[in-house]
Amino acid sequence: MSKNPVQFQKGMSLEAFLSEYGTEVQCRAALIRLRWPDGFVCPKCGGCDHSLVKPRGLFQCSACRQQTSIKSGTIFHGSKTTLRKWFLAIYLMTQSKNDIAALELKRQLGVKYDTAWLIKQKLMTVMLKRNAEKKLSGCVQIDDAYIGGEKRVSEGGRKGRGSQNKIPFVAAVSTREGKPRQIQLRRVSGFTKEEIERYAKAGLAPGAEVVTDGLGCFLGIAEAGFTHRIIKTGGGARRPTAPEFKWVNTALGNIKSAITGTCRSLDFQHSARYLAAYEYRFNRRFDLPSMVPRLAYIALRTEPTPYRTIVPAERRG
Repeated sequence: MSKNPVQFQKGMSLEAFLSEYGTEVQCRAALIRLRWPDGFVCPKCGGCDHSLVKPRGLFQCSACRQQTSIKSGTIFHGSKTTLRKWFLAIYLMTQSKNDIAALELKRQLGVKYDTAWLIKQKLMTVMLKRNAEKKLSGCVQIDDAYIGGEKRVSEGGRKGRGSQNKIPFVAAVSTREGKPRQIQLRRVSGFTKEEIERYAKAGLAPGAEVVTDGLGCFLGIAEAGFTHRIIKTGGGARRPTAPEFKWVNTALGNIKSAITGTCRSLDFQHSARYLAAYEYRFNRRFDLPSMVPRLAYIALRTEPTPYRTIVPAERRG
């Protein structure tokens, strides 16, 4: 039996990572190249001439005298964690198929748990915003899915789609020549026709041809202007087993197993970011080594995301 070239690709070894990003100097130089590939550009006036304020490592624009650090205005803004540890976090979060728990990230980085958790949330925010720019095209399999369990009826819970503790999301897989190419894992407020129409307009490219089961909310796909084929599969908790749903079923099984095994459970307020991380990694699985500089590149182009924007005031302990 031949080996799957994607699963058995060489990837980026820890030794190779440390060789390229093992020191603070190397990480800073990498960020400078990624942020200003054609040379420094002042974020205030657009000037290119500059001098370096060496004690603090700041770039000073010769035209407007604005001083800029490599972190300012980016996801790294205000962080006291070294760039070396940020890059290690990027490496650990991109090279692992099944994610890495914040507690394990804490141990690997040698930081406090709260620091590791916040770094992870910020990097997943980068992934979430990057994913939002991508749309699925071609043949697309779509299914409804949930994260989380449900309360027993004896505990005051409800059965089915109205159950508490369930987080609804859309799982979609685009295929080419019968093989999966890209996925989307997008949290929704519920499975209504209006919500699915909104998702389709935001997540699907013009000309996409969609196949779903007979759930009524999926009528919103045609309402959004896409070709929509319905395959009725019957009710019940089992996933549709028709061949047309092969890859979305496989993706859902793998993702739910990974979440259960790594994170155990997800809070609703953070679930969109966790889903985005799985989506981001899957869609870039063809070239693992490039994921480190690619995520760093997008992180430099993502606005600062302080703790207060990740955890609302009413949810803080």
